Amino acid sequence: MSDRHGYFIEDLQVGMSASYGKTVTEADIVLFAGVSGDTNPVHLDEEFAKPTMFKTRIAHGMLSAGFISTVLGTKLPGPGAIYMSQTLKFKAPVKIGDSVLATATITEIIPDKKRVVLSTVCKVGETVVIEGEAMVMAPSRKS
Repeated sequence: MSDRHGYFIEDLQVGMSASYGKTVTEADIVLFAGVSGDTNPVHLDEEFAKPTMFKTRIAHGMLSAGFISTVLGTKLPGPGAIYMSQTLKFKAPVKIGDSVLATATITEIIPDKKRVVLSTVCKVGETVVIEGEAMVMAPSRKS
């Protein structure tokens, strides 16, 4: 694997895993709102968020889910992989200052279709905040 090319499908094995961690900042939330257009005040307005079940502002769920994309596109399979599908279950909120660790683990390889299935999870400490499953197309040495 290099910065410009990830793993080839021929190099992957069930059980391989990779992670990416990031501490969510105020700037991340504001920038994500600007890029996505999701200006829900539960993300941006502390006074609005105080009476909610979360008691404070929370990060966009898709911001944390984006960290899964980082793992798939930069680490496993890495550069050259094509994201095909993703399921997500949002289990707990992410707040400003939380450190999110996104991990993807290969659960199945479909060599003839160049497909890789991975379990995906995002955690803050020991708390699962997102879980799901991804499918990507991995490059092959043969094509």
